[in-house]
Amino acid sequence: MKNRTKKILSLILAGTMTMGLGACGSKDKNETEKNNGSGGKELSFTAEEGKTLEDWGAAVKKNFDGAEITVAMASHPSTDAFKKMEKEFTDLTGIKVVWDIVEETNLKNKQLLDAQGAGSYDVFMVDAFWMSEYASKNVLVPISDYAENTEKTPEWFDYEDIMPAYRNGIAGAGGVNYGIPTAGETRFIAYRTDLFEKYDKEAPETMDEFLELAQFFNGKEDGLYGVSMRAQRGIHFASGWMSLMYNFGGGFLDQETIGSDDEVVTCTTDETKESLKYFVELLKCAPPDVGSYTHEEALGAFISGKTAMWLDATALAGQITDPEASTVSDKVAFVPTPTGPAGDGAALAGWNLGIPESSKNKDAAWAFISYMASREKVKEYVENGGVATRASAFDDSELQETNPSYEAQKAALESANGLVEKGLSWIPQHDSINQILDIAGGYGSSALTGDTTTDKACEDMQKDIEDLIK
Repeated sequence: MKNRTKKILSLILAGTMTMGLGACGSKDKNETEKNNGSGGKELSFTAEEGKTLEDWGAAVKKNFDGAEITVAMASHPSTDAFKKMEKEFTDLTGIKVVWDIVEETNLKNKQLLDAQGAGSYDVFMVDAFWMSEYASKNVLVPISDYAENTEKTPEWFDYEDIMPAYRNGIAGAGGVNYGIPTAGETRFIAYRTDLFEKYDKEAPETMDEFLELAQFFNGKEDGLYGVSMRAQRGIHFASGWMSLMYNFGGGFLDQETIGSDDEVVTCTTDETKESLKYFVELLKCAPPDVGSYTHEEALGAFISGKTAMWLDATALAGQITDPEASTVSDKVAFVPTPTGPAGDGAALAGWNLGIPESSKNKDAAWAFISYMASREKVKEYVENGGVATRASAFDDSELQETNPSYEAQKAALESANGLVEKGLSWIPQHDSINQILDIAGGYGSSALTGDTTTDKACEDMQKDIEDLIK
């Protein structure tokens, strides 16, 4: 990890020095535009000029009226929400927005290709899972260059209002943040309040209680199972396992060694073995076809009333409380992922807005991001269908009425921050992570079906992952 961090910092420093020399030693118009923004004009205003949205817009418009930026975005509810806010942004700042909206499967390749030299894009929408690769390839500008610069960022943007788990957990790599989180999720438990009240049970706070409740409700009533989770063979099984793995102190890799010459695989530690044993025992309380479940099937089992509990993504909560989609919408509550022997460590994933190093309009791009992703505009963004990442959104009483899970989501994110405070990434930032998860999920699935033991599954995945990375 130290080697990778040093490499990333060296690349950033080298890029900064190159930019500085270009700005001072050359009058080339294209180079000036690349460094300073549209037409060489910089985004800069006083605290008074940026005090209100209208004052900020007027200050930006002085330098950027008629400028144009191109954004590369995923087809996603947050993108739809941003598009609804475009007109006011352009009216305020004079900056026109060209949208290139791409399916997620193609977006990453398109961005990386453009970053190699074309520089056609000014804003990237970046999945948290891509951050490690983007950092190693010096694709994005460190976001602190803008977010912590009071001459470029108005007070009402409020960087600190972004939930710490998102701000520090999905927005960067190697100790450097490269994006502003604009959509995210952790994982939490939904449970049937009618069943819990009927049998005088309390929501689980610990992993032991979670398993005990799943076992209690499993078969308690005709057609009722204890829990629903994703467990399809491969990456989906690994993802479900990771929902609770870190709470036991387990993991697939020693994350401090990632990027070094001696990366350490940790599938055979006592903690990782115990977490798999627990997960398999928990899944014995799920519907018998749980081994085929992605997040969609797991959700379907719960909202159809087949299970007493469900553990999965907070982003799916709206479907659980939607009376048109869910048979349990009026008898459900939510709590954070239970604490385990090693404390808290819930999942973290999501999307960011960042500025590519290759952009020729960096300052205009930041004006777009600081408007769209600000505390000032967050309520409108969420009402337009965007996904909350800010404390002020979760605390808003009107938004809480629209989404009853907000209080629990905020608590779940505070729990998820336990992982961030340990210096761990929920998805280890390794270039071969998808293959690692597929291997681990394959052997884990074999333990679920009884084709192998949990201990043997961990030993086999250890060997295969070591072979893969070494």
